[in-house]
Amino acid sequence: MQPLDGHSVVTRDLVKRFGDFVAVDRVSLAVSKGEIFGFLGPNGAGKSTTIRILCGLLAPTSGSAEVHGYDVSREPEQVKHAIGYMSQKFSLYDDLTVEENIDFFSGIYGVAKERREERKSYALRMAGLESESKTMTRLLAGGWKQRLALGCAILHEPPVLFLDEPTSGVDPIARRLFWDLIYEMAEGGTTVFVSTHYMDEAEYCHRLALMYKGRIVALGTPAELRASHFEGSTMDDVFIASIEAEEEGER
Repeated sequence: MQPLDGHSVVTRDLVKRFGDFVAVDRVSLAVSKGEIFGFLGPNGAGKSTTIRILCGLLAPTSGSAEVHGYDVSREPEQVKHAIGYMSQKFSLYDDLTVEENIDFFSGIYGVAKERREERKSYALRMAGLESESKTMTRLLAGGWKQRLALGCAILHEPPVLFLDEPTSGVDPIARRLFWDLIYEMAEGGTTVFVSTHYMDEAEYCHRLALMYKGRIVALGTPAELRASHFEGSTMDDVFIASIEAEEEGER
């Protein structure tokens, strides 16, 4: 199924409650094909919960969400087949080799048998691990594990990719190289939805939503968000000002 309105991800007044706690509070957004869309905010802002809903892993309390034309509440299995997902824990098996991890995820994602060698070669090449295919994954440095996890997440060539704080815990150079890969995928038409708490990574997104206490407190391109504040403002300034305005509105 293809999205009818040209958007890969759409949410309308999305809410998720855990008892009395509101983790996601009336989130509405629309993300286009090939867009790199960022969720920026501190830990506990609701970024990961929103992504888990969009991946079909959590049911929303109310509101609606569609991913690649599928309703996350009514068609969670179809959603899971249409997406790639990578968390900050990288979702790899340390007791398997690089190659064995790729083979395992090829099976999990249902990659056709006749295409598995081709997709394995692609993942190894993209991750820069062609000479390390027999290496135990636990022996890889964080940046290499990260690239391998990304390769595993896109073995089935999903049209939508969710990255939940994927650069957490890796060095700045590895983070920059990882973003180069994200740009390559977006240029090829993949929609990339990424959450982060690194303010500098906001500049790498086409658009982003600033999240705080489960709500979107600002939405736009990095340039638009900076321009909405004082001249010369940084994303740190924008985020702090947005939080302060939100707190003031609650008083």
